[in-house]
Amino acid sequence: MDIVRLYQDFSITHKTEGHKHCRPGFVNTVCPFCTGNPGFHLSYNLNDNYFVCWRCGWHPPVGTISKLLKMPIAETYHVIKQYGILSYLTQTKKVDLKKKRFKLPSNTEPLQERHKNYLEKRGFDPTQLEKEWNLLGTSIFSRLDSLSYKSRIIIPFTWNGEVVSFDSRDITNHHPYKYMACPKERELIEHKRILYGNQEKWKETGICVEGPTDVWRLGPTAFATSGIKFTTKQVEIIATSFKRVFIVFDNDRQAQKQAKLLAADLRFRGVDVYIVDDIEEDPGSMTNKEAKYLIKCLIK
Repeated sequence: MDIVRLYQDFSITHKTEGHKHCRPGFVNTVCPFCTGNPGFHLSYNLNDNYFVCWRCGWHPPVGTISKLLKMPIAETYHVIKQYGILSYLTQTKKVDLKKKRFKLPSNTEPLQERHKNYLEKRGFDPTQLEKEWNLLGTSIFSRLDSLSYKSRIIIPFTWNGEVVSFDSRDITNHHPYKYMACPKERELIEHKRILYGNQEKWKETGICVEGPTDVWRLGPTAFATSGIKFTTKQVEIIATSFKRVFIVFDNDRQAQKQAKLLAADLRFRGVDVYIVDDIEEDPGSMTNKEAKYLIKCLIK
């Protein structure tokens, strides 16, 4: 689909490769599904022809364009057929993902002073996190394939005792992407098909959170879905690992909507689920005292 021409013809502000908000191979615009979160989060993949919002997840092509153009679906079909969308929808294209050997970005090393300072400013104990979560850091020059991972904390994802993927957190607060995961073709297991946490310490009750920093703050009881968007595989793992789950997502509308969807899916599978929607900040931003109090209130 010629998405750039469509955006130009209908005066939709967008960003292309080379702009700080846009990764190579994507065209970005403001997501019409998660208003209230400024930024060019809605990406269109030029190679595989799909929409995904880095905030709220995958969206169907025609429905997305209908939202962007503010047109009814039927009228949208008529307008966009000249841009190649209809021929795309009739194809049964199989995405051939060429797997590569798993490895970490170049110049990955033990946490240095700048990484530790970042963690300390956020109220974490770097020594404890290194020991419990095997955190690493990258230097001011670090790459993996075509992506720059400079000045980041590397967060290994361990599953069944093996490091299978990683996420990373920018420590400068200047990069447009705070978090950058391992390229999909490098993952031994896709990070959205597992949970981030310490499997060995899980018990019958778990606390479901969005990301690694939330897990660090709440401890071994917690696990993360790597964002508010969850997959069927993650739901299956949660349902087979826990009898009772507390979902602690951010308080914004989109996050709470996803929390309700996750809760419904888990309840259908027999899990006792509760949504915690009355906290003022995400767990990763809490103090240790506040986190301990939350856990005490939940795990009685």
